[in-house]
Amino acid sequence: MATADQTGMDARFGEARRNVAILTVAQAILGSAAPMAFSVGGLAGFQLLGADKSLATAPLTGFNIGVALGAILVAATARFFGRKHGFMFGALMGALGGMLAAFALFQGNFWVFASGLVLIGLSGGFTQKIRFAAADASPSFYKGKAISWILAGGIVSAIVGPQLAIWLKDAMAPVTFAGAFVGLVPLMLLAIGVLSFLKLPANVTAGSADGLPSRSLGEIVLTQRFITGMICGISSYALMTFMMTGAPLAMVVGCGFSSELATLGIQWHVIAMFAPSFFTGMLISRFGTEKVVAMGLLILIACAIVAHMGVELWNFWLALILLGVGWNFGFIGATAIVASSYRPQEADKVQGFHDIILFGTVALSSFSSGKVFTAYGWSVMNLVIWPVAITCLVLVFLQMRASTRKAAA
Repeated sequence: MATADQTGMDARFGEARRNVAILTVAQAILGSAAPMAFSVGGLAGFQLLGADKSLATAPLTGFNIGVALGAILVAATARFFGRKHGFMFGALMGALGGMLAAFALFQGNFWVFASGLVLIGLSGGFTQKIRFAAADASPSFYKGKAISWILAGGIVSAIVGPQLAIWLKDAMAPVTFAGAFVGLVPLMLLAIGVLSFLKLPANVTAGSADGLPSRSLGEIVLTQRFITGMICGISSYALMTFMMTGAPLAMVVGCGFSSELATLGIQWHVIAMFAPSFFTGMLISRFGTEKVVAMGLLILIACAIVAHMGVELWNFWLALILLGVGWNFGFIGATAIVASSYRPQEADKVQGFHDIILFGTVALSSFSSGKVFTAYGWSVMNLVIWPVAITCLVLVFLQMRASTRKAAA
């Protein structure tokens, strides 16, 4: 006969699974904005500029700056209004950003277009918090799978976002790409409807408080575990953004492929980013987070090798697929490491700090992508992966050794 504690635990687990399901659907819808923006944002910026095209990826830098700002704003809105209403506010910002970006394309105004991408990125900052909300609302044994399910929702995003760009690119001809940004508005409103069914626990920790005192932020972020998780997560994300941002320009401007082929390449890339999420959680449970992160870093190196081999269509597409899989293993594993480095009552401040650094670095990587491509070309961009990935592999090895020593003690 089930005890009262067991019944209560089952009820909390059922509620956690329901919340994860809702958040996964919301992630699938809201996440469509990013691949759509990265598919055409650089190309739209390129066509809005004059002779100097080096700032073509600046709107995508604006997107990532918006994500960093969203990481700050989401903590404030969650504190005062709750995470549910914070996510709904973020979706509304995405709709406004899509409208502003489309307006800017009609006006031919590069910097207003970049501002629209900032708002879409701001919405993306809220979307990025979904993975933490799912983990924090789940029991400890379900956290890894919860993160994986949330990111698995990105498979839908990978299809919807780029197809939105292809289907609606010329919907408002002769203004290219405006229709794609207008198409974000109904998607964001649909996400608001889905999020209205969310019922997160008041403390967002699913009863996981352990009674231990809350540590200072400085004490937490100086632990080896947090540093390893943050650096590996940031590196995986920044390298992915650096290559993904430059790939459409390299394909269309550098090699003469059509924008449709470039967009399909991004679609395959984003599918590869999220499809492994169905089993990444199981890999983490079986082999441990550090080994999964190391696998992701090695796949990123394989991406650099394929990209450096040539500039045929298959080189670009295979490199983008490897880039996506490497990001998945590296980032999900690193996120799990970070999530295990703090106590439930420390979540908001640690996650806010982590995401500000993460998306600030990602913004720099997207900005430098256009600069490096314009100045040095695609082949030099590929070389950047090597030193960053190798450094992270060293950190992961040191963390694995520290964990082994701790277990043996």
